[in-house]
Amino acid sequence: MRILNICAYTWAIGGPARIIYDHTTEVISRGHQVDILSPMTPGEKMYPAPEGARVIPCARTTPWSNIYREFSIEMYQYLKKHVHEYDVVHMHGIWHFGSLAPFLIPNNAIKVITIHGLLDKWAVAHSKWKKQLVTALYQKKLLGKADLIQINNTDEEQDVIRYLGYRPKNMVIVPNGMKLSDYVNLPAKGTFRAKHGIGADQKLILFMGRLNIKKGLDLLLPAFQKVHEQLPEAILILAGPDDGYQAETENFIKENNLGARIKLVGMLTDTHKREALSDADMFVLPSYSEGFSIAVLEAMTSKVPALVSDRVGFGDYIRRYDAAYLTPLTPDGVAEGLLKILQDENYAKDIANRAYNMVTENFDIKVVANQLLEEYKKIKKST
Repeated sequence: MRILNICAYTWAIGGPARIIYDHTTEVISRGHQVDILSPMTPGEKMYPAPEGARVIPCARTTPWSNIYREFSIEMYQYLKKHVHEYDVVHMHGIWHFGSLAPFLIPNNAIKVITIHGLLDKWAVAHSKWKKQLVTALYQKKLLGKADLIQINNTDEEQDVIRYLGYRPKNMVIVPNGMKLSDYVNLPAKGTFRAKHGIGADQKLILFMGRLNIKKGLDLLLPAFQKVHEQLPEAILILAGPDDGYQAETENFIKENNLGARIKLVGMLTDTHKREALSDADMFVLPSYSEGFSIAVLEAMTSKVPALVSDRVGFGDYIRRYDAAYLTPLTPDGVAEGLLKILQDENYAKDIANRAYNMVTENFDIKVVANQLLEEYKKIKKST
């Protein structure tokens, strides 16, 4: 099969780019061809192309793309010329032009949409008027026309049913996966701490994600302030690009004199990310809304004990395995969980081990990539 993924394939987009990278690597190893069509803004850093795949950048059309996400005349022109060459067009996310364009041009490709958590209540409530407009114009109709809707979990299943008012026959649960081998041999301990002046005896709390309100930073920051009162040597590392909440974060740090205890280190990639995971005492992501958090899976695969909300995309698995501290979405709840992991070594070790088992038994990319390929094939046979 020849497969086209449509996604803003950049470092800034976070998890979806990593998911596409790992899935594409597996799909190519099985003899299929994959292209990635990516709307880009000048200056954005593209995620690396998987070996054997082709990334096709197309310019976002401004100022329209500021109003309608990822609007790109170049994308439309590429699809008009080449869409007939693909067996599968896989759109990642909704609410943007990339999830509409393939339906505007007559073609026989299998059309797949991965929701990526964008229909949960929190996500739908933000930029609400735009989403109501898109819903009224076409979004519900397109989901009904898609050959396959990929969702990651039962929570997302309920989100889709609530949005459409019915359960579509074309919906299937296929979780995202992890390339486990990338986290088997982490860098030597102490490297990240040495780079950032963090002592070996200091408790290092690691947050990895875009600096966006939906990641629960409005809960994490005051929670860490409470932790600091009991563990004054604790350090909070915020690793991620600004996505609308960096100014508020910096103001909080300044107003509470936490400049020596909360460090913004920007986005960490590749070796730098693994160095941070090697040195972290715990990982934290009290998110309000996630499609399927690859950052949490990376921490769990690295055997770092985690505090997360049940909105990270696989809360049902976490409950089943008791694989993390599932926090209430309040500053006090987050603070209580942080202290539990940092002060109870046996508990921290136990949840880390259970989390590792959860990932290896359910989210190996080799297994889940094959599941999605099989869904493609079923549709192809029936058409």
